[in-house]
Amino acid sequence: MEKYGDLIEKQRKFYLQGKTKELSFRLEALKKLQSLIRTNEQELMDALKKDLNKSEFDTYLTEIGIVLEEIKFTLKHLHAWAKPRRVKSSLATLGSKSYIYPEPYGVALVISPWNYPFQLAIAPLAGALAAGNCVILKPSELTPNTSALLDKLISENFPEEYIAVVEGGVGVSTALLNEKVDYIFFTGSVSVGKVVMQAAAKNLTPVTLELGGKSPCIVHEDANLKLAAKRIAWGKFTNAGQTCVAPDYLYVHSRVKNEFLHELKLAIHDLYSENIFDSGQFTKIVSERHFKRLISFLNNGEQYLGGKYDETKLTIEPTILDMIHWNDEVMQDEIFGPILPVMDYESLPKIISEIQSRHKPLALYIFTENEKIQKKILNEISFGGGCINDTVYHLSSPYLPFGGVGESGIGAYHGKGSFDVFTHEKSILKQTTMFDLPFRYPTMKNGLKFIKRILN
Repeated sequence: MEKYGDLIEKQRKFYLQGKTKELSFRLEALKKLQSLIRTNEQELMDALKKDLNKSEFDTYLTEIGIVLEEIKFTLKHLHAWAKPRRVKSSLATLGSKSYIYPEPYGVALVISPWNYPFQLAIAPLAGALAAGNCVILKPSELTPNTSALLDKLISENFPEEYIAVVEGGVGVSTALLNEKVDYIFFTGSVSVGKVVMQAAAKNLTPVTLELGGKSPCIVHEDANLKLAAKRIAWGKFTNAGQTCVAPDYLYVHSRVKNEFLHELKLAIHDLYSENIFDSGQFTKIVSERHFKRLISFLNNGEQYLGGKYDETKLTIEPTILDMIHWNDEVMQDEIFGPILPVMDYESLPKIISEIQSRHKPLALYIFTENEKIQKKILNEISFGGGCINDTVYHLSSPYLPFGGVGESGIGAYHGKGSFDVFTHEKSILKQTTMFDLPFRYPTMKNGLKFIKRILN
């Protein structure tokens, strides 16, 4: 197994020179990264087409555009984020001034996934650079063209002691995790997230884990069914459902279920055509292993729509499975593909209880005009983040930190959250030498009474 200690030591020495902490250095690096993306836009689109059959529209919307917006937002606000800020001092520290100094961790390891192989590599990378860290980026081996292009663009424009891309499979990830770094940022499955956390625990390395889970989508009887259907179809089947925050399953009120499913069918045909195999624009499943796992679900319940697939192209058409129950195979783990199970309900408290009894999801979506129901869902169900009357779109706002809770993840990023997650806040109290407070010392007569009077 290859060792990466020399690379990490090289980055640590560079970090200790202090250059990465300079605001001008960080801004220059982010501007260079921004320029690289813009000038290599077509190459990125070509690589993502080869790896996942992503259309240029989807690639720009979900990979390139969102990253450019993130970097633009960071460049605008970094000066304010990075400067020390003064906070209040307590009465017990009379005469002092209190400050918080944001400082980088040092050498950060970013392990990114295959489903959005550009966005989910570069967005955390930009956050780490903004915070002043050196970065080792490990992209996914399942999207080799995108990973190779990332390696080429980074290695040709940044010294490896500052940013290094390390390609390879599980063995490379394991070797990197065996080394001591200062921060680990991982995006991927729950099972691998547990491995990452175990490795981090050996060195007490802080981590961010962006994981997943079964994200519910609830369609109440008063929902705008036509609009709900369109937004759910888009959120679920973009990237062929290979999105960590895609609606994993639907709860639809029994009174509107038939009408809603009809609208959902129309929306899918409108957005993705009635024959995705002819259009050639539908994202493919990343690997044969994932493809076979997904098609094993197709005999669950009853197929309301779809169900066709092409193994030679690793493509599965948008599929709706009706008459699904919690004991079905498709409901045991996150689906991560273009298959949408549907269950109906009459009692809202019952489905709230069913969701509460399972792992906390990364996302939740509720379609209803009733504000009492909206508040009830938000108050009673713990989840990472989500939308009311929409799906997935909360990821697009730099003002909304994105992350999970419980089994769906630890930590959050996007916007200032990306800076914060790679930053340690160092607390400093600057004390006056003009006078000294005698009650802090045990030699003061009646000092304890005085302290109690102040503190109470």
